[in-house]
Amino acid sequence: MSTLDSFLHHPIETLEEALHIRRQIDALQKQLSSLFGNHPPSLDAIPVKSGPVAKAGKRTMSAEARERIAAAQRARWAKSKGTPAKAPAATPTKKRVLSPEGRARIVAALKARHAANRKASK
Repeated sequence: MSTLDSFLHHPIETLEEALHIRRQIDALQKQLSSLFGNHPPSLDAIPVKSGPVAKAGKRTMSAEARERIAAAQRARWAKSKGTPAKAPAATPTKKRVLSPEGRARIVAALKARHAANRKASK
């Protein structure tokens, strides 16, 4: 089947719409030629805005933003409970360290408890 045969097998409405679109394209090309002369700019010459591409994934939030959100939530909780909101500590508290003596006391207590449990289960 030739191209002409396939073209002629379309409904008349489709052919009329195609002719209308073709006339619009020709009119726009004439208008473009009148603006830029006989050589319209190629699409490669048109500047395209480029910038950093947003990466997908987990969103991050600054420490200041997290603190503002946390302070607002503390204020909401305090308001609902009817107590004054506490301000966050100015400096984070140091992590407490267990002394060797304290650890030895805990281990001895655990051993005594396990021994008592074993004795009771026999």
